[in-house]
Amino acid sequence: MAIKTLSFDPAEYLRSTEDQVDLLNDAFATGDVAYIANALGTIARAHGMSKVARGAGVTREALYKSLTKSGDPKLTTFVSVLRTLKLDLKALPSIATGRPMKITRARNRGLKVGSTKNAARVRSVA
Repeated sequence: MAIKTLSFDPAEYLRSTEDQVDLLNDAFATGDVAYIANALGTIARAHGMSKVARGAGVTREALYKSLTKSGDPKLTTFVSVLRTLKLDLKALPSIATGRPMKITRARNRGLKVGSTKNAARVRSVA
């Protein structure tokens, strides 16, 4: 008897903004560019690839091609897709080098900061 398989699309299960942010943060934490592109593509499919492509100013076909494991999206495409999805990209200093960054006075805030977490974070602006 042959084994019956069903197709699986993770985009169907990424309905909440929190789930989408978690997926993208996980991808950023690995530093694997293929995973990051694929995660962003999965989130774009959850929102509707045609809608995201229009918002990002690229063709749907180009977006599908660039947001796969083998794709390599241009930075402008990447940022445009994030804006369309109402997500921000935030860089934080990494402590992976073994030398935590020490800031005695944060700019414009007058706050003392001892250390930061080592992962890039994405937050929803919606």
